[in-house]
Amino acid sequence: MIVLRVTVRGSDMPSVVLGSGETLLIGRAPRVPEDRPDAQLRVTAFPLPDSAGHVSRLLGELIVGEETVRLRWHGGSEGQLSSMLDAPAGARRVVLTVGMSAQLDEGESQLLVLRGRQVGVEHADRLLVIDVMSTDSAPTGPIPLPALVDSQAAPTKDAPGLMPHGREWFVALALAEPWLAGADDYPRPPTNREIYERVLSWHGYAWNLERPQRVDDAIRKVASVGFGRHDDPFRSAAGQVRNVRFAVGRRAAEVRLVTVEDLDAANRAAFHRRRAWEPPVEP
Repeated sequence: MIVLRVTVRGSDMPSVVLGSGETLLIGRAPRVPEDRPDAQLRVTAFPLPDSAGHVSRLLGELIVGEETVRLRWHGGSEGQLSSMLDAPAGARRVVLTVGMSAQLDEGESQLLVLRGRQVGVEHADRLLVIDVMSTDSAPTGPIPLPALVDSQAAPTKDAPGLMPHGREWFVALALAEPWLAGADDYPRPPTNREIYERVLSWHGYAWNLERPQRVDDAIRKVASVGFGRHDDPFRSAAGQVRNVRFAVGRRAAEVRLVTVEDLDAANRAAFHRRRAWEPPVEP
């Protein structure tokens, strides 16, 4: 009989092998339902070591069915799922937020927990590799990980963010606008002058962003919060990112430093501000 065999692996953690009918709980401190002994037979907890404090105890469920594998996302921390199959240009990528569900292709997929790993006092992305294959032999059961499960884990903290309606917040909004507005097929990050004018139209006041150096400073701060010091393209990855503005803008949208709702609110504020300055129409 053909069954599915799913392997989950990552650096500094044991691999887990699942078969059809099994579920893997992924997160900082996931817990198997104690009030459902029958569920414990088919559910395995997979705590991620060295998780940052803002990573949810339960990030997601990897559900292996008879013919399909689905990833259901529960965490407030964002994830990025990428696959190399059945996609334009050979790859596809989707950012996972609360309530989303994705079906995994057969083959290798990569799950990136954005800012999910604690490295000293900073944060870095955590990579998990999920390999789905069909086989005619039933796999062994999932590896039990009781020693890694922490039922007394601390409550989930808020993820690093920007002060709402502050200078860096508005700069992040301008950088991320193509992704938030759905115009990300061929996005072009805004220039310093465009960022200044955009912030001025939204807020009515643009601090000192008319000076290009101050825009650069703000972009650096957005990058530091969005990536963490370990993955900051202005620091550790210097020279490895072809378009830093592009990377920072996309990252700001991916980790929700700014959101679609923020953009809508800013655009409404700009509209009302323009209306207030328009001269009255004479009858």
